[in-house]
Amino acid sequence: MNLNRLTYSLVAVGLLSMFGNNLMASDIPTAAPKVYPEGEVGRMVKLGEAILNKTDTHPLTKDLVGDKIQCKSCHLKGNDGKPGTGSGIGTFIGTATAFPAYSKREKTVQSLQDRINNCFMRSMNGKRPIIDTEASVAMATYITWLSDGMKMHMDTKRPCSPLNSKRWAKNAKKFAGIQKKATHANYMNGQKLFETKCASCHGKNGAGMGTFPPLWGKNAKGEWLAYNTGAGMSKLNKGAAWVQSNMPLGQGGTLKDQEAADIMLYVDAQPHAKFDLKKGLLPKEQMGYYNSKVLKEKHSVRSNFKQFGLDIDKIRGDHKIK
Repeated sequence: MNLNRLTYSLVAVGLLSMFGNNLMASDIPTAAPKVYPEGEVGRMVKLGEAILNKTDTHPLTKDLVGDKIQCKSCHLKGNDGKPGTGSGIGTFIGTATAFPAYSKREKTVQSLQDRINNCFMRSMNGKRPIIDTEASVAMATYITWLSDGMKMHMDTKRPCSPLNSKRWAKNAKKFAGIQKKATHANYMNGQKLFETKCASCHGKNGAGMGTFPPLWGKNAKGEWLAYNTGAGMSKLNKGAAWVQSNMPLGQGGTLKDQEAADIMLYVDAQPHAKFDLKKGLLPKEQMGYYNSKVLKEKHSVRSNFKQFGLDIDKIRGDHKIK
């Protein structure tokens, strides 16, 4: 392993231990190891990287994806150009060190593969991959490689990187308080902010532009473009926390709290596919064991707003969302 990478990783973990919630984005590693592992492990790292870059079109995962999102859409590239090495919330660096980890959503201890595969049902609006298929192992191998040399510390509270855990929880709580007070005026301000700060990349209608991902709606074929209502980004507080940390691209941390909250209030009020956990699971005889105690879960745009005590009709000023 590259000694500079090891030193950088250990420093980052040390900073996390010392400063907790005060860890700054500038203190977080933004590069993968410089050299791929040898042999079959290296091949799997490269395969996982390829899948994370082209999840919706890669031969091993395209049939499991129900929108036009790739893993790199949320797990942004860092200084090295590799998926999941950006410094904002969503970095994959350090993630493997936290597993096995407890998931409040699943009410079980989750493996890294569990965590990755469950994202396909939500952010990918698709089907959960079979554990230990080549695609599942490859994605976990790549993400584990990004933590090479870092200290292991299983997370008993949430399944995410130690570089994300505390700031994710802190900011999600902060934005929950803000969103509970949202009004139609915040929605309109969110639309204005979206058109001035976001539409140049994601399109005024949220359909995405070029390599920039879609955020809502359907294409001309009637296919959903973006994450469904079970995804973390569909939750008004979590989506705002991610946006403030990462957007506008290359300017993460520049949005004020209310700006980030209003933007996601607007984005998440747009049409997104309803989430039904059962529809995201392959037949049991094909999928095998599903590691979760939660076997029934449904969400819609309306129910996601209701979670924060909000009436989507009053927020939008119309009655178009079911």
